[in-house]
Amino acid sequence: MFPGDAGHMPDTQSEPLLRLLLSGASASALRRLLDTHGDAANAISAGRRDWASHGIAPAACRGIEQPEPLALAHALRWLSVPGRHVLGWRDALYPALLRRIASPPVMLFVAGDPGLLWRPAVAVVGSRSATAGGCANASLFAEALARAGLCIVSGMAAGVDTAAHEAALRTDGGTVAVLGTGPDIAYPRANAALLERVAASGAVVSEHPPGTQPLRTHFPSRNRILAGLSLGTLVVEAAQRSGALITARQAAEAGREVFAIPGSIHNPMARGCHQLLRDGAALVESPADVLQALEPSVGAFASALRGELAACDALPAPTGNPLGVPSVLEAPGYHLLWQSLGHDPTCMDELVSRSGLTAAEVSSMLLTLELEGRVAAEHGRYSRIQG
Repeated sequence: MFPGDAGHMPDTQSEPLLRLLLSGASASALRRLLDTHGDAANAISAGRRDWASHGIAPAACRGIEQPEPLALAHALRWLSVPGRHVLGWRDALYPALLRRIASPPVMLFVAGDPGLLWRPAVAVVGSRSATAGGCANASLFAEALARAGLCIVSGMAAGVDTAAHEAALRTDGGTVAVLGTGPDIAYPRANAALLERVAASGAVVSEHPPGTQPLRTHFPSRNRILAGLSLGTLVVEAAQRSGALITARQAAEAGREVFAIPGSIHNPMARGCHQLLRDGAALVESPADVLQALEPSVGAFASALRGELAACDALPAPTGNPLGVPSVLEAPGYHLLWQSLGHDPTCMDELVSRSGLTAAEVSSMLLTLELEGRVAAEHGRYSRIQG
């Protein structure tokens, strides 16, 4: 049972989490506060002087003490419906992959299955004004990748995003929609029915509280969550200035794979993909190309995160290798990195220097080793786990 299911009511942490979020305090300050106190209720009990010591401004302190009543009531009503959840930064179900990005959201509102956020996933993104061929490619790739067991993550926009979600739903595969609005607001409005279907069969995710309307500034920040939940990002069609390219850049910065489908030199919607290819993205012509590139990461994911998340207070416990997936340490790159790791915490730059690997390679490999339970990460430093 997930938070919010019991008795169709939010759990005891929901209101404190909402008070923190609605205060307007920065995400970094709220993460520090939650890291210190463990949960939102304890954080609020600490009081104004403690909040200020964590970097929370006076206006936000007042917001914690006296939250806006209508916004708080609206969010609590939304959470009172079965299948709706709020996952805080310290929640056991907060997705591990998302913790690794540069600026992870302090909490997530989820309509649907929070367990999907732990599934190995690929983001499928592209133009809102995609051509018929671009939408067909989005459907073809999303359907094949979903049948192969990958969760399809996209942004619920028109064009490529819509085609990707629709294809995943047709296969009964998992799909996650990441919104730049509140979890209850369809944008564009024409996708209201699709939003309901994704919430019923997959998961709708937003860092914004219910009732939040679409704002231009929300969508670039939404893209970092798209990239952060996924092992790789596939750009189907994109102009040279587009949100899909922002998602691809954020995926690369997080050490994830970036794929692009080439197109006609006469198609303006292909120019963004061609720019990505010039910048080092992997050229893919079939879903098999994506699956082959992601195979090492997906194999590690399957080993580390086997089974369903059945309890809200239990993280997946990766012990041993019951699925028979070969140890990643047998791969040459991982062996180099493992030899560079010690039992004392070591920073990323030092690991890059010791191993001779690139920063992107080290970041990706560390994530895999962390998911396998072989590496501990704390404050940007990494060490072997004993035994």
